Amino acid sequence: MKQFLVLMAVLPLLLVFLVQFSLDQINNSRLGLLSDYVYTAKEEAKQEGYFSEEILNELRSNIAKAFDIMPSDIIIQATQSVRYRVMSTDSLSEDNFERGLIYYKVSVPIQEIMAGRRLFGIKEEDNSYYYTIESYAASERLP
Repeated sequence: MKQFLVLMAVLPLLLVFLVQFSLDQINNSRLGLLSDYVYTAKEEAKQEGYFSEEILNELRSNIAKAFDIMPSDIIIQATQSVRYRVMSTDSLSEDNFERGLIYYKVSVPIQEIMAGRRLFGIKEEDNSYYYTIESYAASERLP
């Protein structure tokens, strides 16, 4: 009887570890998809010279489908004015180089980090965070 009671006390904790492993795998696959979507959008923006509304809307809809969230929850900051490629190395000053860069920052909410949050007393708002990808890309658009 003593062993049964110990099993009943320990079993929920052991099950949380199993569920946590699955949750980590799901989150990692979603973050991989996010990285792929952002990379694709960045490559399109490099060709265009900026992040057009079409590129941003496609990025938002792809991320929203993959993460099963509302598109309004996704925060995107990006260069929305045309940037041109720096043509010659003679004019490769710091100012000229920065004029050819396209900035982007994509933040997506990750809802469930820890499985069994109620068991451990973790609040729902403490069990989520924003995953952010932020970088620059050199424009390939010719003047």
